[in-house]
Amino acid sequence: MTALLWILILASFLVSFIGLIKPIIPSLPFMWLGFLIYQFGFQNGHLSWIFYLAMIVFTIFMLVADFIMNKYFVNKFGGSKKSEWAALLGVIVGCFVFPPLGIIIIPFVAVFVVEMIQEPNFSNALSASFGSLIAFLASTIAQALIMIIMVIWFLVDALII
Repeated sequence: MTALLWILILASFLVSFIGLIKPIIPSLPFMWLGFLIYQFGFQNGHLSWIFYLAMIVFTIFMLVADFIMNKYFVNKFGGSKKSEWAALLGVIVGCFVFPPLGIIIIPFVAVFVVEMIQEPNFSNALSASFGSLIAFLASTIAQALIMIIMVIWFLVDALII
């Protein structure tokens, strides 16, 4: 039974990382599922309150940072509010069209088209498109790093302490 629980925990962590390149998969709930499987699946599986407090802070930070990065980079590169929405919808559509490259290409094209419709200026539209690309990549890298920290902290708390 112990081996099965650990397989489920590791599988939930793996699915959470897959969610970084396949945004239709909710990464954070799968990460938390791994924590909760350990907490309730093992008789001595008591993760510290400091662990849970830190994981809550990391979770909130990841959610807020994602929106802030998208807004920051799209605005920094001259994009509009409509471009921010186009980038978000493009990521979702991109999950199904040419995965995993679709989550990079579709938002880029969507922001470009939206900017060209609003104001037909090729260089501004291209700049905003690159902003959406940089926002997505920066957000994904930041989330991956935070999730790695979360998994390492979990393993330290579960196996060593």
